[in-house]
Amino acid sequence: MSKQEFTITVYTENQIGLLNRIAIIFSRRKINIESLNTSPSEVESVHRFTIVINETEDVVRKLCRQIEKQVEVLKAYYNTNEELVWQELALYKVPTDVIAEKVKVERLLRQYGAKAVVIRKDYTVFETAGHREEIDTLIKALEPYGLIEFVRSARVAIIKASKGFHEKLKEFDQAEPAEEVIENEFLDKQDEVFTM
Repeated sequence: MSKQEFTITVYTENQIGLLNRIAIIFSRRKINIESLNTSPSEVESVHRFTIVINETEDVVRKLCRQIEKQVEVLKAYYNTNEELVWQELALYKVPTDVIAEKVKVERLLRQYGAKAVVIRKDYTVFETAGHREEIDTLIKALEPYGLIEFVRSARVAIIKASKGFHEKLKEFDQAEPAEEVIENEFLDKQDEVFTM
């Protein structure tokens, strides 16, 4: 099996220290995280981690199982790029005088759908959203014109075939059997000891 890019989506409770514990799972296996984004999900009090790595499917499957062993993790999924709708945001800082003088630069920015966010005398900041390849192509195109600074966000992704985690939670609730009450004399005595 060859390595490819996978996006792991993890739904969790919002707990302090969870990000660190998840990152340790990757570092113990010497797996580099290409991109990491955390955000609230459509379900109140449930957070979503979007993690991009290059690995084999076997390794990714095992990672998801390992991540799900964390108490606060509700579910972990993995998907290929073809199974997702995804974007990254990028900001480019270029000298303002270059844009004003060179029609080529203005055309180039228009071609990539870049829009000005900040315009100052000494520099202008543009933003674009798209796939990493598109963002990287624009970096290379702007370098000869004096690209001052560049930053790219982590990936945000939505699974194409998913109804959303809200629907999944409903399915989990319906699938879980009612908690069975076990009557045991020993358990009752233990409870008394702990409440004293």
